[in-house]
Amino acid sequence: MRIYDQPLVGVAGVADTLWKRLKDTDVVGPRHLSPQEWLLGAKSVVSYFLPYTRRIRRSNCSGGFPSTEWLYGRYEGEMLNNALCGFIVDLIEKAGGRAIAPSIDKRLTVVNRRSNWSERHVAFIAGLGTFSLNRSMITSLGSAGRFGSVIVDFELKPTQRLYKEFDEYCTKCGVCIDRCPAQAISEKDKDNGICSHFLDEVRERYKPRYGCGKCQTAVPCEDKNPKANV
Repeated sequence: MRIYDQPLVGVAGVADTLWKRLKDTDVVGPRHLSPQEWLLGAKSVVSYFLPYTRRIRRSNCSGGFPSTEWLYGRYEGEMLNNALCGFIVDLIEKAGGRAIAPSIDKRLTVVNRRSNWSERHVAFIAGLGTFSLNRSMITSLGSAGRFGSVIVDFELKPTQRLYKEFDEYCTKCGVCIDRCPAQAISEKDKDNGICSHFLDEVRERYKPRYGCGKCQTAVPCEDKNPKANV
């Protein structure tokens, strides 16, 4: 079973002023490390989105617990994502450059469900998309997939952000509210505690696999930006 379709790639320069905003308590928090704190001499950050295949997405359109295909996409798919990060770093280093993938670095930590490197916020800065009501990222290929990033010590042309608001691609249609089996999403926000508790239930039932993805499937932003042609 193929897990991912062709990825999207975006680039952010380390001089972008939004990196400092990530340290604000109402965004990620002061623990969030800047690219330069991860890699001395960092110049650019490459962010990518790996969209799930139609087979994986369609399998998860029912209610209740996640489909078997989705669980494999989330668990084995993330193993593949991490391997890809490592491959990119190795490729750059063999070419004489320096690079770090925070997601597989030993300094990566998660405290109170907040990481010191947020792939979604990195993707936002790199022009890949904006946040949704359920706090997923909506890209031009939708929200069902995984993100990764690599920090490098050479300059690449930054991707232009085609949006100004943090949730510009979200129509606030509310379909994800009804899709959430844990009822963690409201018209105003998402309760990460309720969401995490449900994920713990999934992990206990299907361990070592886990995941959900109901708010990313059978919704208008599953595989596209719903505002693209509005």
